[in-house]
Amino acid sequence: MKNPLLPILLACFTIGSCFSQTFKITGKVINTENEVLPFANILLLNAVDSTFVKGTSASENGFFELTEIQPDLYLLQASYIGKGSKPLALDIRKDIALGALVVPTVSENLDEVVVTARRPTVQRLSDRLVFNVENTVVSQGNSWDILKSTPGVIVNQNDLQIRGQNATVYLNDRKVQLSGQEVQDLLQGLTGTAIKSIEVIANPPARYDAEGGPILNIVTSKSIVPGYKGSVNGSLTQAVFPKFSLGTSHYYKTDKLNFFANYSINPRKELKKGREGINFRDNTNSVFSVWDISSQEIIRTQAHSGTFILDYDFDEKNSLNFTSNIAVNPNQRREKLIDTEIKNSQNVIDSTFTTDNAVSKDNTNLAFDLSYTTKLGKEGSQLSFNGHYTNYDEGFAQRIDSRYFNNNQSFFRDFGFTTNSDQNIQIFTGQIDYATPIGNASFESGLKISSIHSENEIDYFNFSGSSTTVDETLSDNFLYDEKVYAGYVSFVKNREKWSMKLGLRGELTEAEGVSRTLNQVNNQDFFQAFPSIYLLYTASEKHSFAFDYGRKVERPRYNDLNPFRFFINENNFEEGNLTLRPNFSHNFNFNYTFDSEFFVDFYYRDNGEFISRRLVFQNNENQTLRSSKQNVLESTSYGLDFTLSKSIFSAWSIYTYLSLFYEDETFLAEESGNQPFTNELEGYYLYFGNYFNFSKDGTLTGELSLTHFSNYLFGSYIQSPTTTLNVGFRKTLWQNRAVVSVGAEDLLRKANPRYTSQYLNQDNFYRTRFETQFIRVGFTYNFGNFRLQDNKRGIDKKERDRLNEE
Repeated sequence: MKNPLLPILLACFTIGSCFSQTFKITGKVINTENEVLPFANILLLNAVDSTFVKGTSASENGFFELTEIQPDLYLLQASYIGKGSKPLALDIRKDIALGALVVPTVSENLDEVVVTARRPTVQRLSDRLVFNVENTVVSQGNSWDILKSTPGVIVNQNDLQIRGQNATVYLNDRKVQLSGQEVQDLLQGLTGTAIKSIEVIANPPARYDAEGGPILNIVTSKSIVPGYKGSVNGSLTQAVFPKFSLGTSHYYKTDKLNFFANYSINPRKELKKGREGINFRDNTNSVFSVWDISSQEIIRTQAHSGTFILDYDFDEKNSLNFTSNIAVNPNQRREKLIDTEIKNSQNVIDSTFTTDNAVSKDNTNLAFDLSYTTKLGKEGSQLSFNGHYTNYDEGFAQRIDSRYFNNNQSFFRDFGFTTNSDQNIQIFTGQIDYATPIGNASFESGLKISSIHSENEIDYFNFSGSSTTVDETLSDNFLYDEKVYAGYVSFVKNREKWSMKLGLRGELTEAEGVSRTLNQVNNQDFFQAFPSIYLLYTASEKHSFAFDYGRKVERPRYNDLNPFRFFINENNFEEGNLTLRPNFSHNFNFNYTFDSEFFVDFYYRDNGEFISRRLVFQNNENQTLRSSKQNVLESTSYGLDFTLSKSIFSAWSIYTYLSLFYEDETFLAEESGNQPFTNELEGYYLYFGNYFNFSKDGTLTGELSLTHFSNYLFGSYIQSPTTTLNVGFRKTLWQNRAVVSVGAEDLLRKANPRYTSQYLNQDNFYRTRFETQFIRVGFTYNFGNFRLQDNKRGIDKKERDRLNEE
């Protein structure tokens, strides 16, 4: 199928429209003896609050140039080996050629200008919320900690959600396509001092994929002086079992070359306890059998994560970036013991059975990303190219053995089987983007192609005993191929009080899923357009209003289409659904901001035939519990969010986030005569974060946070209320060379909810207790070029890899 918009999209690369006009500053750096200071730091700071705006380093001859500077009031300062020039106030309205910036031999320190422990701030842009954390109390944690405390982000069982949808993590505008646990391991090993800001993009604009939902984009700071800097970090966590993590990072910079390497290992042994209950009902809807299930699972993992980034500037206009990420998790072990009591309607035990469920797994995720950017003749115009490759391999083996006993505990039968599964996923993407400025508007366009090939084989064998739910014909070979051709255009126009951003993205999808054993095929072949609009009106310095709309798509993940069954025991299993279809949603948001401290957001989302992945059905006749995926008949969400960011005193600031929401899903109750059933609820989420600075120099900080979740909709389940209380302290030592932290989480032991499904002839619940209550001690030591102490090591260019989640 040809893309009807392709000629239009290609023509867009020749169109020019506009960024606001920018200017440059040139000058020289010397000391009080009139000696040139090669490679000195040059910092451009916001005149209002001294926050970092832009930086560079002087040449060997002491000359420097700062380009692409927006008109505004700034402070300019040069620093060299911890000593700084007097801040120079500049009103940038044209190109400025300075004389010399003089760094005194003995003079004021840079820290007099750059405040190292100020409170974080929140900024509303037309299409996103920006949480600025650089040089703040919040930045002393790791990247995962910062995401968990970002305004507008809901943390539910270690899922990061925005307005009820799971968020996709980006790093410097590149999608981190690792699995959920791999993302968490990666971010826990990335120090928060490398982060400049977190961008909360509830409704991503046209340049992002139409699929994927809301985005959390981590923007890292740039290190701006030549030299070497490294760090080692580690943590010890005491929960039920002790755990530790170790990591090291290294950064090296010359005039043209930037090199960053990071490695971390995170071995874990965890205990997971579960409780489950099922009331099986007859044709009169009376309970005839009650199952009481308890489980205990020990999970052993040893995650290795490595990142390598190389940036090279050929000249002022041309640059190259290479990024690779390796995530290896070998020898994973899960040993689960399940005890089941089966009682009759008089609550008398009929029989019992025990199940040993042993799983071993290995997976490797290799990702390679190459980008090239060239600045064109017109100031602000650029063309960029990106290519990406991911190879994901996973081997999975499972052995299930069950032993059955009658009511007097006499053994009467057993059943067991073995499962082996291998999966390989290969992803290729290519993208080209073009941007150009004219006047006070800007134009951006791009083309992208992605190709995914997945092959998954599963075999069932070594059967012992007999069962009506498990047989050898379940073995299968599932193939999935997907190609997406996309193009977008985006136009931004700024006036005195108005900002407008319009976007249009078109995507052509060609996908096929094949189950060879079932002889079934699922084809997806469609072209869809995805418009977006963002309006921002700044009524005054304290009041602003914003509106945005976007249309999105959700395609079935290949593991959702995969009809394989994963067994807890022979009566409890999960399976995919080869008949799933893509669904399309409409997202509306309205926002009000007061004085960059108080935010009000209203959102409404028509989720369409949403793909629900948390539908569980009990078969009362066969007494089984099946977890399945389904396109629901309809689904809607809306809510009202309030965010307050405020300094109470100079040493105490708070963030409060309150979300009032409504969710519903209307699905077919497959084990209740396929009747439509609507699961719905009204709920709220509250986060209250306190950040403290206990010392004048900002070296001793702390935080205290309380999170409360009233309830939540999980497909056919309703989640019970949860409350989480966390506390932490951080101390920097030896002129910021070392950081020691101590934290305790889930002090009230109320972070694990119960999930209940009660409707029609369905009546079951489950509760899983994770190791959410723990104490963690962390230590980081920085070494290398001490001149880098006031600048943040960072991942400078576009980042990461792409992998559909399981």
